[in-house]
Amino acid sequence: MALILAIFIAISGLLNIGWIIRTYGVEARWIPSGAMEPTLHGTPNQWEADKILVDKFSYRFQTPQRGDIIVFWPTDELLKEQYQDAFIKRIVGLPGEKVELKNGQVYINNQVLVEDRYLPANQRTLIDVCTPGTPYLVKPVTIPSESYLVLGDNRNSSYDSRCWGVVSRNLIIGKAYKRFYPLNRVGAIK
Repeated sequence: MALILAIFIAISGLLNIGWIIRTYGVEARWIPSGAMEPTLHGTPNQWEADKILVDKFSYRFQTPQRGDIIVFWPTDELLKEQYQDAFIKRIVGLPGEKVELKNGQVYINNQVLVEDRYLPANQRTLIDVCTPGTPYLVKPVTIPSESYLVLGDNRNSSYDSRCWGVVSRNLIIGKAYKRFYPLNRVGAIK
């Protein structure tokens, strides 16, 4: 009886440690859409999609940076459209910055944002990907405090801040930092 109790306590402890790690440390996720191509391969079939690790700890001590790929819960605007699952996008605009789209490029405080590290040279950032209505970035905007403007790397096929607005910091789950599947693509995410 004592051995069974000891095994039960050990298993409970391991499950609690696993819950603590997933809740506060690192979480595994898969990419459900092609919005972050070519950086991350996504598809509705999770067995064919990239699998990533999300760091849920570091933003407790540091602020999100431009270029970070984040996973976040749907904004109020997205909830109104019945979205429930988390999104993954790249941070482009930081709190207090003026952001606008001109000539197919992103401008931050009147300067072209250099994105050649993750966007192909011919990739244009346009507003025409948004569904009918008034897109968020139809004119220049200043990002509110504690909020971030996010875009997908596949700008022609990404439903992102251009259409529905900014992400509040409290909605950020964490930073995507490592791909662990498929095995031939394992490594840091940039």
